[in-house]
Amino acid sequence: MKKLASICAALLFLLSTSVFAEKHASEALEHANAAVVQGKAGKSEKLVEHAKLALEQALAASIVAKGIPKNHLDEAAKELQEAIDHGNLDHADVATKHAEAAIEHINKAETK
Repeated sequence: MKKLASICAALLFLLSTSVFAEKHASEALEHANAAVVQGKAGKSEKLVEHAKLALEQALAASIVAKGIPKNHLDEAAKELQEAIDHGNLDHADVATKHAEAAIEHINKAETK
């Protein structure tokens, strides 16, 4: 009976970690999309705000993710950092491209 309880607990833990990763990835995607919208409008400062929020969520998702989704979330985090760096330099066009690349990685992470 103890063994069965342990197995059930382990399965619930594994399932819950993927749920947490999906929640964070979804929020990262929302903010990354907002960063792209702001970047296309030429608003570097707002792009940076959303990219920072997206980066926080992507990193949080990466902590609990495993395998291929984790790799994509790590790549999304790198792209978001690039978006932040370029946005801080007022390079909205380059920052937007990095935010778009981050969106692609987050989408790939969510579909795995």
